[in-house]
Amino acid sequence: MAESTRQQIVDAADDLFYGQGFAQTSFADIAAAVKISRGNFYYHFKTKDEILDAVIDKRLADREALLAKWDETAAGPVDRIACFVKIVIVNQSRIMAFGCPVGTLTTELFKLGHPSAGKANRIMALFRDWLVRQFEALGCGDRSTDQALHVLGWSQGVATLSQAFKDEAHVEREVRRILAWLDDVAGSPSAVQ
Repeated sequence: MAESTRQQIVDAADDLFYGQGFAQTSFADIAAAVKISRGNFYYHFKTKDEILDAVIDKRLADREALLAKWDETAAGPVDRIACFVKIVIVNQSRIMAFGCPVGTLTTELFKLGHPSAGKANRIMALFRDWLVRQFEALGCGDRSTDQALHVLGWSQGVATLSQAFKDEAHVEREVRRILAWLDDVAGSPSAVQ
C-alpha cells in the first residue's frame, strides 16, 4: 500500500509539474490530487525537491523504456528515428496544451537555478545519445551528432510552436518535412546538411 501511495504521489506530481510547472505546484496541490492528508504525504516525501527527483527518475525510466521498445520493434534506424519524430503527433494534444514535458521542465529548472536542472537534462541527453546511435547505424559517421541534434532541436521547436499557435496542420506538415529530410539522409548519409 505504501509503495502504491508513493507512486500515486509521483504520478500526480508528474502531471501537475507538466501542466502547471514545478514552481507553481504546491504540496497541497499534489496531496489534493492524490486525496491524501498532508501527514500521510510527508510520510512519503519530506520536501518538494524529493518529489521532483522522483518525477525526474520516473520520466527518465519511462523514456528509456520507450526508446528500448523502439529499438526492439522498429525495423531499422530510419524507422526508429521516425518513431521519435512522430511522437509530436502522438502526444499532440498535450504538447499543444503544455509544451514538451522534457523541454519545459528542463527549461524551468535552469531558469530557477534549481540544483536538479542537470538531472532533468539527463532526459534530453538520453534522447540525443539515442539519436546519435541511430544516425551512426544509418552510416552518418562523424555527422551523427549533428544530425541527432538537428532532429532534437526540430522536435523542441515544433513542440514550442505547437503550444504557441495550436496549429495541428503545421505540426503535420513539419513531421512530413522532417521525415522527407530523414529519407534524404538515409539515401545519402554524408550528403545532407
